[in-house]
Order: sequence, then structure tokens, then C-alpha cells
Amino acid sequence: MAKGNIAADFKFDELPDYGSVLAKLNQRPYPKHLIMGNGFSMAYDYKIFSYNALYDFIEKLKDPTLSKLFEVINTKNFELVMRQLDNFIEIAKAFDTDDSLINALTEAHKLLQQSLIDAVSALHPEHVFEVSEDKSKTCYDFLNEYLEKDGMVFSTNYDLLLYWVLVRNESKKANDGFGREHLNPVATRRGQEDAEYGDLYWGKHKEEQKVFHVHGTLPIFDTGTEIEKEVYNTRNYLLQNIKNRMSKKEYPIFVTAGDGIEKLKQIYHNRYLTYCYEKLSGITGSLVSFGFNFGEYDYHIIDAVNKAAKRGAQSGEKLFSIYIGVYNEDDLEYIKSIQDKFDCKVNVYNSQTARIWG
Repeated sequence: MAKGNIAADFKFDELPDYGSVLAKLNQRPYPKHLIMGNGFSMAYDYKIFSYNALYDFIEKLKDPTLSKLFEVINTKNFELVMRQLDNFIEIAKAFDTDDSLINALTEAHKLLQQSLIDAVSALHPEHVFEVSEDKSKTCYDFLNEYLEKDGMVFSTNYDLLLYWVLVRNESKKANDGFGREHLNPVATRRGQEDAEYGDLYWGKHKEEQKVFHVHGTLPIFDTGTEIEKEVYNTRNYLLQNIKNRMSKKEYPIFVTAGDGIEKLKQIYHNRYLTYCYEKLSGITGSLVSFGFNFGEYDYHIIDAVNKAAKRGAQSGEKLFSIYIGVYNEDDLEYIKSIQDKFDCKVNVYNSQTARIWG
């Protein structure tokens, strides 16, 4: 493990601002990358994207099973509830002889996963133009600082904000690995037919991919044979098309497990997520985090960072440093407490100064 870089008496008001971090990194000859967590979406609207908002939505469903779960575990933290359910299921397997309790807990686990996706979908702004042009442009400039300079952007968020911003600003650098197959190339070449293209599948452009949804996201579905991205059409906004699929019990790729180990299992059971995670595990240069605090349920992300850092190797192509955005004194103290888990140099900055939405 790397020796801690942040002094124990270092205070929040001594933190460098985001601009000075960029200035320092832009003087270096290697790339910088970005990883974002729920703080990215909460910075847009905390009333929509906080755990409290998701909890309040599910509470209004008045589902007796979910209500009992949150009452017994006494938290609004979905990850903790998922983790506790996993523990309960393992205990039940050891002591329940007729499988009734196991089945009930397993169904509750599935119900909570689906309800979380339903909540994100229902609370989400309806379409891209609900994000003002000024906010969209400001956020795009924030993202493009990485994309246009050979960096990659990794997101652990489920919502559409990142996708919307990149599409609305017609980013040429934000390749997400998806593409359409030309269905009639011969007839098109001969001038016999107009070009026809298939659905939007992942893999066609993965070698040039620069945007990665490490925990999945609303528009990406696993059909069993393909990884497909839902799109707008002439009839519906994108979110409505997603909701239509969900009404048919087709659910987006979401990593909703309780802790880092369970999340990693989910990741490795899906080839798109596996690819995203392994790309994160192979970055070089520096990594900047915004709205992602490497909490106890996300230690698998720390492990990816350490793989990229070559487990602390002294030289070679590797990740040299990470710059973690902290929002307040408590965040800073938490990062101090876990900094020795990283195998690269750990730096912190004041994330309030990033102003990603203006």
C-alpha cells in the first residue's frame, strides 16, 4: 500500500480548488481521466438524485414487503439494505429447512432491485431539454476537458444526465462503444437501395471507446445475445422508450448489489460491464474523481485503481496519482482514513469549486 500523503492535521479550508488541479495535471505529459459518482447527478438536482428521494418514492409505493424491510433495517441506504438482505439469505440457507424464508427474502431482494430502477426512471427529468442550455454547455466543458485530451470518463451513475449532455453538445470524442450494423451494404453500393441500419449494439467501436458506465445505466439493456442501447424515435423521448421496455419486465443493466464483492460479481457476469471495469483497471497517468467518495460499498473501484497503479510499482506505464474531490470536512476525514488503501499517490481538492453545472 502507498504511504498516506494527506497529513492528519490537513483542514478542508486548505484544500486546492479544482482549477489548480487541472492546471497542474495539464502540465504533465500523461493523460488524465475522470470518474464520477452520484455527486455528479446530485449537483444537478439533489431533490431527484439523492438516496432520500429514491427512498421517498419507494415508500409511496406502499409495498408491504419493502416497507417492512426499511423499517427493520432502519436506513435509507439502498446498498446497506441489499447487503443485509444478502446476509439474511445466507443465514436462512443455513437454518431454514423448507426454503420458505429463503424464497421470501430472495423475492424481496429482486423487488428492491426492480423498485430502485423504477424509482430512478420515475424521478428522472423527462427529456434532454429539461436541462437548460447553459447548464448543459457548462457540464460539457467540464467533461470535454478529459475527452479531448485523450482521457476517459467513467461513471457509476444510472441516470441519463451524462448521455444527454454529450449528445446535446454533439461531442465527437465521446465514443461509448455502440454502433449500428449496415444491413444492406451491397445494394446500397450498387445504388439499388437506401442504406438500412440495425439496432444500436455495443462492440462495434469498443476499441475507440472513451465513455464507460461501470455500474450500468438506464438506456443500456442486455438482450441475452447483445448489449443494446435504447434510443429516441419519432414517437417518444428516450426515457419513455426505456419505461416502455421496463413495463414489459425488461430492465436496464444496473449493478445494485450490496457491497464491493457482490458488485464485482455482477460486473463480471456481464461482458459490457466487465470491459468497462477492466478499462478502468488499465488507465495510466492520473485519475480525478468527482462526486464519488470510495465508500465501503465501492472498494472494488479502489481495487481497479490499484490494478491501474500496478500495485505500487515504481515505474512503467501506470496510474501515478488520484485526485479525490471532497465536499466537506467529513468527506476529507473519511479520505484520510482510507488513503492507505490506495497504491498510488492520493491527493484531495475542494469539489465545491468545480461548478460543473454552472
